[in-house]
Amino acid sequence: MSALHHPADPVVIIGGGFAGLAAARMLGQAGVATILVDRQNHHLFQPLLYQVATAGLSPADIAAPIRTILRRWPTVSVVMDEVTGIDRARRAVRLASGAGLEFSTLIVATGARHGYFGQPGWAAHAPGIKTIDDAIRLRHQLLLALERAETMRAESRETRAEHLTFVVVGGGPTGVELAGAIAELARHAAERDFPHITRRCVRVLLVDGGARLLQAFPPSLSDAAARSLNALGVDVRLNAKVTGISAGMIMIGAEQIKAAVIAWAAGVAASPAATWLGAAADPGGRVLTGPDLALPDDPDIFVIGDTAAVPGPDGRPVPGLAPAATQMGRHVGQTIIARRSGRPAPAFRYRHAGSLATIGRSRAVADLGRARLSGHFAWLLWCAVHVWALAGFRNRLIVGTNWLWSYLTFDRAARIITQRPDLPA
Repeated sequence: MSALHHPADPVVIIGGGFAGLAAARMLGQAGVATILVDRQNHHLFQPLLYQVATAGLSPADIAAPIRTILRRWPTVSVVMDEVTGIDRARRAVRLASGAGLEFSTLIVATGARHGYFGQPGWAAHAPGIKTIDDAIRLRHQLLLALERAETMRAESRETRAEHLTFVVVGGGPTGVELAGAIAELARHAAERDFPHITRRCVRVLLVDGGARLLQAFPPSLSDAAARSLNALGVDVRLNAKVTGISAGMIMIGAEQIKAAVIAWAAGVAASPAATWLGAAADPGGRVLTGPDLALPDDPDIFVIGDTAAVPGPDGRPVPGLAPAATQMGRHVGQTIIARRSGRPAPAFRYRHAGSLATIGRSRAVADLGRARLSGHFAWLLWCAVHVWALAGFRNRLIVGTNWLWSYLTFDRAARIITQRPDLPA
């Protein structure tokens, strides 16, 4: 394993998500030699991926090149490569290219992947959305289902109905937002552009094994979200266990449902970071850290974001949200700067600013602690928060303009099929 040439005594960050970028910015502002490695060249605003999947936004609207984001800090360099392991003894990160990155301090912010509760075979038939490729693939499936249903007027009612049935598994924020967006896309597109499909033909199911949606929210907001989904025509199935998934079919208990699209939003699993580090992990694979977000047996290796299991003020794990990951990244950056200046660093303390979830046009819920909102005002707040959180003025302007246009016209500008996924490229 040959070593890449970089400044001595560098901080190496694995992952260009919210946590990794927050740490890189903090270290760059202090002039600390930093190397950020990611297998993609862009930072992705994952909370809006479902908007790409449902043709509300284009991929470039929610992504920005990592180099562009970090270019103002000359001490921060970027390496586009995939990490395959970590050699703690040699203080080096192994890369797929065969090279290695030596580090004095390491920050692991590798995020999470889809978790299928011990059923990895379901992944091929019920994809989730963690990347732009995932979102584009799901968008293809949704739009092709509508196109095929439009051309199947002579087919049996049952066969046509399969192409207009969409199932989302998981009643958390991603599942709720995705189900609402699919319902709006399918119904409004059918009403405006497909003369032989009516909104009554479209069937959208949201399936969750819990007793209520949005279990991290207060029950009153869970009920408000369920009512909003019902108003959109979404069939919400609670206390419903998925027992099988295959091509074009999902089993809910003993019931078999044929569907054109099955989307997974039910669970996540941590990256292989715990295995790479030989570190203790929780049942979900998240690395157990100390109060400073470092490994208990190695103070120069930090684990942050969705990769880390960190207890919050109430004793429960810090949620896998973008604000939490950003807070962790900033804290680790400040800790490293303080240590190098000979100053003590405080323990990490998560500050929960609130939770938001949108269900569709003018429908959302917001838990702000003492204040709980639902409906139009919650939706406006959700829009403002997400537009502001995007990286770069251009992205904010484009997304804000697209949302305003969609609100006024019900039109989704990104409803383009660029490649047939069932045909070779």
